[in-house]
Amino acid sequence: MLRPSFFIDQLSAHGVDFFTGVPDSLLKSVCAYIADHLDPEHNIIAANEGGAVALAAGYHLATGKVGCVYMQNSGEGNAVNPLASLTDKEVYHIPVLLLIGWRGRPGVHDEPQHVKQGKITTGLLNVLGINYEVLSKEEEVAQRQIDKAMTNIHDTGEAFALVVEKDTFESYTLQNIIRDEFEMSREEAIQMVAASLPNDAAVVSTTGMISRELFEYRTAMGQAHERDFLTVGSMGHASMIALGIALQHPERKVYCFDGDGASIMHMGNMAIVGSKHPQNYVHVVFNNGAHDSVGGQPTVGHQIDLVSVAKALRYDEVCSVRTKAQLAQVLDPAKEGLRLIEVMVRKGNRKDLGRPTSTPIQNKEMLMRFLDNRQ
Repeated sequence: MLRPSFFIDQLSAHGVDFFTGVPDSLLKSVCAYIADHLDPEHNIIAANEGGAVALAAGYHLATGKVGCVYMQNSGEGNAVNPLASLTDKEVYHIPVLLLIGWRGRPGVHDEPQHVKQGKITTGLLNVLGINYEVLSKEEEVAQRQIDKAMTNIHDTGEAFALVVEKDTFESYTLQNIIRDEFEMSREEAIQMVAASLPNDAAVVSTTGMISRELFEYRTAMGQAHERDFLTVGSMGHASMIALGIALQHPERKVYCFDGDGASIMHMGNMAIVGSKHPQNYVHVVFNNGAHDSVGGQPTVGHQIDLVSVAKALRYDEVCSVRTKAQLAQVLDPAKEGLRLIEVMVRKGNRKDLGRPTSTPIQNKEMLMRFLDNRQ
């Protein structure tokens, strides 16, 4: 396995000292090392992977140097546009080093949302004309691959990708952690909100821990799961899935259980929700200021005023709560109007937190039957 310090030192020897991207579980050790050893001007966690590629392009325009963009392979979809229409040699010809975590690699068991992306990870790079290496777990070989990547970048002025398998990097734990003192864990807050919902309400929960904690709550309470759409992939799009349901079922409440990282990733979706102004839509953002499921790397969730953003986007009622008492006061299922409730919660999760036992297709079919039977 590779030491994160070794990997970053090798890049530094080639003049790479600017990093940006969206954290990934396979890259969490190297991302944590970067966070602890580089200042915030040289490590910027972007809203989404496409934005990170554009940021690295701007860095190159300003300095002539090559930036490194890290991402999970699911983020390739967000990055395709700037990789094809900005950095490509037939457009602006801007070099960038990509570091891509390979979830769902064929032959390696993974969660269902990663299976298709795993199959097409290298194929997308081929379609884009981006050369790549699957990074070795042996430092001597990895050093030669890094040398090859940087030589290729400097000779061609094009992008090059290092694709990272599971267990490539030795474990490294983030040291520079900002502690918070919020009363509620995210799981406690989810349980409170879920317990307050009308029986005919539908829930769309975002990818990661939020869907897992909602699923476990239903199981613990002996409840079925047909009311919940667990968005295990497509990070940042739960709010639009919820909007699609809410517009077609104005007679029922539709709740979006969102995270700060997910809502920030595609914040423009909130503008569309606001413009359509559904009166049966409740947007609940559980804000812990972190990408919790991929190592706890920070988001800008605690640095922005999400409530003011929602208000400016025509949400009828907006609020931010920090305690169980405050949350209980705003959980009124009888209220009408487009609402946003930001719930400030602690980082972290139970180590024994399980995963949904139903498949995505089973989840979809149960929800569709639930919606159809309640028309």
